[in-house]
Amino acid sequence: MSDLVNTPEFSVSDIAGAIKQTLEGAFGRVRVRGEITELRAYASGHVYFALKDESAKIRAIIWRGVAGRVGLKPENGVEVIATGKITSYPERSEYQLIIERLEYAGAGALLARIEALRLRLAAEGLFAPERKRVIPLLPKIIGVVTSPQGAVLQDIKTTIARRFPRPILLWPVAVQGEAAAAQIAAAINGFSALPENGVIPRPNVLIVARGGGSLEDLMAFNDEAVLRAVAACSIPVISAVGHETDTTLIDFVSDRRAPTPTAAAEMAVPPRLELLADIAQKSARLTGALSHIATGARARLDRAAGKLPDLPSLIGAARQRLDDRSERLTLALPNYAAARRNALERLVGRLIHPREFLGRQRHNLALLEHRLQTPLPARLRECALRLENLSARLSSVSYEAVLQRGFVLVTTPKGVPILDAAKITPGAALNLKFHDGDIAATAAAKQGVLDL
Repeated sequence: MSDLVNTPEFSVSDIAGAIKQTLEGAFGRVRVRGEITELRAYASGHVYFALKDESAKIRAIIWRGVAGRVGLKPENGVEVIATGKITSYPERSEYQLIIERLEYAGAGALLARIEALRLRLAAEGLFAPERKRVIPLLPKIIGVVTSPQGAVLQDIKTTIARRFPRPILLWPVAVQGEAAAAQIAAAINGFSALPENGVIPRPNVLIVARGGGSLEDLMAFNDEAVLRAVAACSIPVISAVGHETDTTLIDFVSDRRAPTPTAAAEMAVPPRLELLADIAQKSARLTGALSHIATGARARLDRAAGKLPDLPSLIGAARQRLDDRSERLTLALPNYAAARRNALERLVGRLIHPREFLGRQRHNLALLEHRLQTPLPARLRECALRLENLSARLSSVSYEAVLQRGFVLVTTPKGVPILDAAKITPGAALNLKFHDGDIAATAAAKQGVLDL
């Protein structure tokens, strides 16, 4: 009973505070390796998640004030090394890790994350060869996205000045650290958004460059935001990140990949001296070709001119013919007029004098007047006599007069005359026309016999 009385009594808060002090005093600042899970980012800016391994899990917090400089953006499934201090949350009786810095847990974790992103973007077609744009031969302005300090910018400027001096427009950015990816993506998007004729000149080609470094140092150029900015950029992009052996995902999405910043500058501009030599050579070849063409054309012209007739002779002959035609025309007009005058005189001799013509017309008029003055009854008797003579002549040639002399006209019932007995068939219907009427008849069986 005395033992129970001597055992000190603590409140829950006392116990929680004692545990908190013990944890913070025993561990202090620690580095914990584990896989991020249960990641949640709140509107307040604080980030909550858990670190786990094969057999245990610990809660972790990144406060808003530290989130911008923690080192990397936490993602579920990424293995990291978290640096911070162990403490407890008394209200839930949980211990947790307050994180001050995050690092990738070795190259293996980084490479696995990079490979997963590469496969996903490749499936979207961001690395397709047909998306690559041609770098202009001689850009007017070259945009550079890199750190303003260091040898990278100086190497690019020196190389461009040596090969073919061109204006350089620098967008300074951080090339490593947590803020680097956002700055690089913003720079690429900013260059792409520049208008063609704006106050700030728009580059014709972009160089995104930095020097060599570890895999962690180059992670900004494996960031998805940077890669999508390069893919969406309307300006051709040359990537020059790290040394020749370093490979980042920006190399896959860029239009050209240079092993070094110096090589990127060499890709951006051609060698001026070589261009001048090439132009001089082509100019000489063009001059020689034009001279050859002109010589050939002149020779063909000379050959064609040799085949042409003598133009002065042709003109002289034509002038002579013109003079001859003019002289003949001068003589032809009076001769023609004289000939027409003679013809007219001959026609005048054949013309009837008007007095003679009028005399003839008066005589004809007198004859007509005499005929009109002949008595009308005499004219009628004369016409009647002529009509009787014509009627007698018509009756003498009529077939009806022949019928009156005892002849018969044999026809078909339709009135068609039958001229030959051989054309009559036995039993055929016939029509016999006498001078005083018609009689129907039938041909007998024996030829030539009629059955009336």
